[in-house]
Amino acid sequence: MNKRLGCVLAALTLTATTVALPAPATAAAWTLRWSPNPANDTVAEAFEGIEDDRADSHSGITHIYVSGDAYRFDMHTQDRDGDDRQRNEVKGMRTSGSSYLKILENETWRISYQMYIPATLDSTTSFTHIAQMKTPGSGAPLYTMSLPVSGGTPKINVRYWDESEQTHEVGNTNLNPIQGKWLDTTFEFKASDNGYLRWILRDGSTTLVDRRLDNTDLWRGDDEYLRPKWGIYRSIESSGLKNTYLLVRNLRGEQLTGDGGDSDPSSQEAGQGSFSGTARTRTIPVQLKAGANTIRFSNDSASAPDLDRTTLR
Repeated sequence: MNKRLGCVLAALTLTATTVALPAPATAAAWTLRWSPNPANDTVAEAFEGIEDDRADSHSGITHIYVSGDAYRFDMHTQDRDGDDRQRNEVKGMRTSGSSYLKILENETWRISYQMYIPATLDSTTSFTHIAQMKTPGSGAPLYTMSLPVSGGTPKINVRYWDESEQTHEVGNTNLNPIQGKWLDTTFEFKASDNGYLRWILRDGSTTLVDRRLDNTDLWRGDDEYLRPKWGIYRSIESSGLKNTYLLVRNLRGEQLTGDGGDSDPSSQEAGQGSFSGTARTRTIPVQLKAGANTIRFSNDSASAPDLDRTTLR
């Protein structure tokens, strides 16, 4: 039950290791690290690597290229990347001819862009991925944006893949109403053994999906780094496949930097003002000494906030 407390909010006796308040911190903020412009940056200049018809199944055809203000990925029914699948994708975020970004352990990132899914790019009974997060080399992705058929209904969804390659859905929505439109999408995540993954999908001013999955293992012990992928990667074991394409534009890669830049940015200190009924959290690192410790919450200039609970981790 919430209780309004005065200057001293609570005194807690903890068994563990002291109360040393951290030095004043520089507020964490999103720092833009990557934002390619198709008007100036070719596919090779924008991305770390290109996987365009690696099997040379459609010789002489470029499947990934700049189209107007977007990067375009074409897929033809004859294209192959192995016996049972198709792949025309790009990977990674290039910042110069010899440099590209590496998403490292305990970093928090936000990858956002706009995408256009035409009516010919349909959901399938087998897999169709249009975005992934992976590590260099082979192996399962850490998350995918896919176009499945669920219960007979075409969907778009995002799934997290755990270390056992079991999938866990973050969110989904119907595909048909959003085909033929420019959509805004964002992935926000922490690359950690105990991270989180948030997916946002918007159609103009309408938010279609804003879901978050906590306690996600988005860092595998032997990983060198993580990198996003875009394009079309699908199985040929679905009926009704068509020649199709995907467009992406306004790509942005932002990293949470400053003190607390490796923490969860959704843990925020509540601002001053009347209680709005919306719970907020604030995570503060403390060092505890062995034995009894006392932590006091106070506000020297105003009333303290309503406190629901305090959790020690």
